[in-house]
Amino acid sequence: MKCRRHLAALILIALCSSSLDAQTNDAGFDPKMLNPKPGQRLSDFHVHDPFIVAHAPTRTYYLYTAQGARGRLGRSGVVTYKSKDLRSWDGPYVVFTVPDGIWANPRHGVWAPEVHEYKGKFYLFATLHNNNAILATPPEVWRTNHLRGTIVAAADSPEGPFRVLKPTGPHPPTNFMTLDGTLYVDPSGQPWMVYAHEWIQVIDGTMEAIRLKDDLSDSVGEPIHLFKASDAPWINAERRPSTRQNNYVTDGPQLYRTKNGRLVMLWASYNREGYVETIARSKSDNLEGPWEQLDPLVGGDSGHGMMFRTFEGQWMLVLHHPFGRPTTRAHLYEMEDTGETFRVVRPRPDLDGRPQQR
Repeated sequence: MKCRRHLAALILIALCSSSLDAQTNDAGFDPKMLNPKPGQRLSDFHVHDPFIVAHAPTRTYYLYTAQGARGRLGRSGVVTYKSKDLRSWDGPYVVFTVPDGIWANPRHGVWAPEVHEYKGKFYLFATLHNNNAILATPPEVWRTNHLRGTIVAAADSPEGPFRVLKPTGPHPPTNFMTLDGTLYVDPSGQPWMVYAHEWIQVIDGTMEAIRLKDDLSDSVGEPIHLFKASDAPWINAERRPSTRQNNYVTDGPQLYRTKNGRLVMLWASYNREGYVETIARSKSDNLEGPWEQLDPLVGGDSGHGMMFRTFEGQWMLVLHHPFGRPTTRAHLYEMEDTGETFRVVRPRPDLDGRPQQR
């Protein structure tokens, strides 16, 4: 009898272990899958739309970026690199792959992954695609519109595995072609997703926001309009709207409070020289605005940035340069909080490994 009970227990353990392995494999969480390498500089590996989390409990910096469907993963996903000092990075480690059975196609790409700690858990925001789901395309638009939007996935650790909360569609409206959703929590504690509405659908790209449920599992109500790309005077001075050129682009919103309580938004667009990282400020210091556009922060075909504080309290900006793949790399800049806005103090090639300028 004891032998039978022991055998039954072993079978149960094996079944539970097999089930856990299956779930782990479905999430694509296998640290060895991409042969992570130790001691890399940021200049050693490709990064697009970089996002860095400074995880205080482990004093570890996590850099998140997308992984394409080609190669060993076999599907689109998100990877992270880990560092203790912003100079030496280990990775990549897989934290998420697009699962089967959701609205997005696992092979159609991931854009702009970012991870936020919220109420004791970690939430991945990432833009997914289904190029086969064609949306109604306005007659004045020359590109076919397809389903694109930001999902939210949850995990107990910044290392994942992250699991999609809403498999039936993105959090923004499914008839909108959107991207680059980010988390903003207003002073009342209400969570929002702030996202870009694609120029491909509206020609003059916009920034919008939609309320989220308290557990971030879905959106609530209708979106609100924040501003449009052509509101930036430096864009108007250099470009004119056209249905045949990707002029009025909105990319990569990120929201921060200055030490004086001013609400600002980093975002990216284009000037005649290429990609630009710029900044806007809410005149009311509320999400609803109105928003005023300030001078760009970084040019030279650089953009889609975010800021974080080092463990020593220094504000840093990370963005990618140049825009085009596969040469794009993550660059770091030291920032200053002036109270009214943020400004670039100096680039940090000593950290990111780019060639020193003389």
